[in-house]
Amino acid sequence: MTGTDRATEVFVAHRNLLFTVAYEILGSAADAEDVLQETWLRWVKVDLDTVQDHRAYLVRIASRQALQRLRTLGRRKESYVGPWLPEPLLTAPDVSEDVELADSISMAMLLVMETLNPTERAVFVLREVFGLEYDEIAAAVDKKPDAVRQIAHRARSHVAARRPRGVVSADQTRHALEAFQRAVNTGDLQGLVDILAPDVVFLGDGGGVVQAVQRPIVGADKVGRLLALGIARLAEGSFETTHINGQPALILRFADEVDTVTVLHVEDGKIAGLYAVRNPAKLSRLTEETPLTR
Repeated sequence: MTGTDRATEVFVAHRNLLFTVAYEILGSAADAEDVLQETWLRWVKVDLDTVQDHRAYLVRIASRQALQRLRTLGRRKESYVGPWLPEPLLTAPDVSEDVELADSISMAMLLVMETLNPTERAVFVLREVFGLEYDEIAAAVDKKPDAVRQIAHRARSHVAARRPRGVVSADQTRHALEAFQRAVNTGDLQGLVDILAPDVVFLGDGGGVVQAVQRPIVGADKVGRLLALGIARLAEGSFETTHINGQPALILRFADEVDTVTVLHVEDGKIAGLYAVRNPAKLSRLTEETPLTR
């Protein structure tokens, strides 16, 4: 086996992990794929005989590349039109069975992580999601281990104060999704309001390319009225129930073209968050499930 063949074998074995790391740091599948390409270009030049832990070394490379790209993305987001939502990933139903993974890639959690600065986000992901040691993280973010400990503590406290509440059972989630879809299909406004949490938040992402709400809509009555306005149009399309980012979601299609992906965040049996992604650039990867791992 040549050096390149060996490097390829090791890289492929860890590819899903590296993608998950990059996606959780970036919230963008397209940018995560670019990080994988950059990681491969650096990895293939490494003398593998000098590397004791291939997994840790690859994660370090990918994390560095993702962190650099995240800083660039931050500048891009400053000029983004309307709310920014993570790029939705079609995931297998069994992803939701890994509670920690499903929580870490959920739309709600990724939006919480958007409130961290780039270094805090990278440290939080590597420590809290993937369980890396502080010295490993220090090598990835070019900080000393003691500094990384402080950053991790600060990020953990920040996320804990804002993260979604509790774990919801699969039955609660399924019932909420079914009730929501039934209310939309029948045009039942009261049914819509009944399944929404009092402080539900609706976010839409059109990226300035297609129509979407330009600010968060908060409260069951306001969100219910907003959805009611679109029911006539929704009835002309077709809904598919699926899992996006490990959560229940609906894909709306018109003439077999994906128009909107709506992800539901459920708390205490009620829908506490609705995240509607319409930006076409973020909907191009919904043809097949994305393999994720920790």
